[in-house]
Amino acid sequence: MNLPLYLILIIPTFILAFWAQQRVIQTYKKYSQIRSRSGITGAEAASYVMRQAGINDVEIVPINGELTDHYDPTRKRLCLSQHNYSGSSLAALGVAAHEAGHAIQHKVGYSMLNTRMALGPITNIASRMLPIVVFGGLFLHLGGLLLLGVAVYAVLTVFQLVTLPVEFDASKRATVQLESLGIIDADELPGVKRTLNAAGWTYIAAFVSSLSWLLYFLAASRR
Repeated sequence: MNLPLYLILIIPTFILAFWAQQRVIQTYKKYSQIRSRSGITGAEAASYVMRQAGINDVEIVPINGELTDHYDPTRKRLCLSQHNYSGSSLAALGVAAHEAGHAIQHKVGYSMLNTRMALGPITNIASRMLPIVVFGGLFLHLGGLLLLGVAVYAVLTVFQLVTLPVEFDASKRATVQLESLGIIDADELPGVKRTLNAAGWTYIAAFVSSLSWLLYFLAASRR
């Protein structure tokens, strides 16, 4: 391991990732305790948003965990963590509408979502190679695995880069729909936006992390 290069490229990304994770946890916790005036649950909000967009074939289901919410385009299933599924807080409505935003992207054929879906299989393969790459390339400095590390992190970096517009676009769609449908009032919108913006930083941190590791392996492979 090249310690000076590691300290320059990698350590700051750990700090950024930790900060982003703490920010989203704290912001979500804050706004999950503020109930919306409408009293509408996250599941209902997601349903209203999708219905407004003409989507009637997406199943909304509760899942275990916290902040495990996601939209599954292959099954056309919108999964909400229990607190967001049945809760009516500003955080629950924001997260639920965000996931509904992904369903809208899927329906309209949003190009960046299609690109991310196309990258899914190769990204899964690259992710499974990470333990081998990190141990063999980073600690043993095996030349072939250093080059493999470059390829793996190139795939992950492209995937994370494509993810950024997908996530930010879904958040934009969410806030517009929540207000236009009257699910939240104008003075409640900042709480929703802060929740979604905090979540957005986790995607930025993931991209920066992948890019930093890519630069590290590129530099190590040329030594």
